[in-house]
Amino acid sequence: MIKVILIDDEPLARALVAEYLQSYPDMEVVAECGDGFEGVKAISQFQPDLIFLDIQMPKINGFEMLELLDVVPEVIFTTAFDEYAVKAFESNAIDYLLKPFSQERFDKAMQKWLGQRALKNNVANKASSISFNHSEESSRVVVKNGTKIKIIPILEIIYLEAYDDYVKIYTNEGYQLKKKTMSYFESVFDPAYFLRVHRSFLVQLNQITRIEMVDKNAHAALLKNGVEIPLSRAGYLKLKEILGV
Repeated sequence: MIKVILIDDEPLARALVAEYLQSYPDMEVVAECGDGFEGVKAISQFQPDLIFLDIQMPKINGFEMLELLDVVPEVIFTTAFDEYAVKAFESNAIDYLLKPFSQERFDKAMQKWLGQRALKNNVANKASSISFNHSEESSRVVVKNGTKIKIIPILEIIYLEAYDDYVKIYTNEGYQLKKKTMSYFESVFDPAYFLRVHRSFLVQLNQITRIEMVDKNAHAALLKNGVEIPLSRAGYLKLKEILGV
């Protein structure tokens, strides 16, 4: 079951969301909270997949509540005030429902979340089913920084970026330079695990959280670390095909 928590100081607002959720039999409301402090406690206890969060509440508001969390679940904001919309999306909210909202508007938010959830699951499944070629070139990258030599396991690489005659190899520690071409790494790395999404970017599939539309004819891949990687048209189509979306 998909675990959901409702956090809103208005009981009728929580009841409306709970009613709308009855159309989704795989989803279970595991807790209802009337303020942010109750929300923090319930999230810690139940570790939900999704929360519906009001913004203006007694004691602390919804944004302040999120700042108290070590791990923030997926969030759909529900509020009567539209002036918080920009800040809500800056908080990586799935959607922003302006009260009063209909079942139709609620369903659009849910389809958006379910689509992103399916994308993440497909990425994880692709990554878990990969068998690596354990040759040295395909399982690690050796870089030299001055007199120091660093060995980077392939699993630690988030993405690669073309940089003149070099390639920037990004990990959680920053990036290292390697005097190779993107074509070289594209040929060496397992294509089931790394994808050339743009002529300047090679990305580990498991690092992608979702695909976003940048404008009418452009898309980007959002990574776990918050970086947006531009997608070429060919890269976008190939990524959709690989992930099955």
